[in-house]
Parts: sequence; C-alpha cells; structure tokens
Amino acid sequence: MQTDTRPDVSHYTYRVSWSAEDGEFVATCAEFPSLSWLAGSQVEALQGLQEMLGQVVADMATAGEQVPEPFADRTYSGKFNLRVGENLHRELAIHAAEDGLSLNQYVVRKLTSTG
Repeated sequence: MQTDTRPDVSHYTYRVSWSAEDGEFVATCAEFPSLSWLAGSQVEALQGLQEMLGQVVADMATAGEQVPEPFADRTYSGKFNLRVGENLHRELAIHAAEDGLSLNQYVVRKLTSTG
C-alpha cells in the first residue's frame, strides 16, 4: 500500500529529447538526474521513465531513504542570495543606474532574458 509520504511521480520535472548518439528519444527527470529512459517515441520514453521512477520511489520509501520532493510541489519565497565579486557588483549597479532601474529589477530582467 502506498503511503502519503510518497510523491506523485507525475509531478516530477521531465524532459524528453532526441539523442542522436543513441538514435532514440531520451527522457530525463530533474529531480533524479542520474536516471534516464530510451525509447523509439517521445511518449514511450516518458512512460518508461515514469514507470521506473514509480518503482525507484517505492524502493526508496521502503528502505527509509529520503525521496526527492518534486520541484512543482516545493514552496519558493522568491528570494535567494547571490555572491558576486566586488567588481561585478559595481558593474551591475552602474548598468542598472544607466537603465534607470534598481539593481534587483536589472538583474531580474537579465535573468529572464537569458531563457
């Protein structure tokens, strides 16, 4: 029986892309970066990885291991500290002032424009 402490594997962060090296689609999961699944179609790759993760999560829970919480289910404050060198800090402050923005607004704009 599944306990309430196990995350829903459909909430994990998945990516499916073509692997030219393997000649197949590869599905990966951000919360489990060491795991992947190869298949002939995108759908099969995603389904295979989700099925495997269901078993991995069950095994981890049975063994008493910490199961990663899906990024989608985590709470974020919208704040994080970033240390940069003194020279970069000065350069960013100058660019922000030149653009008529606060340093925070300038950095957020730069981060969101990098995709």
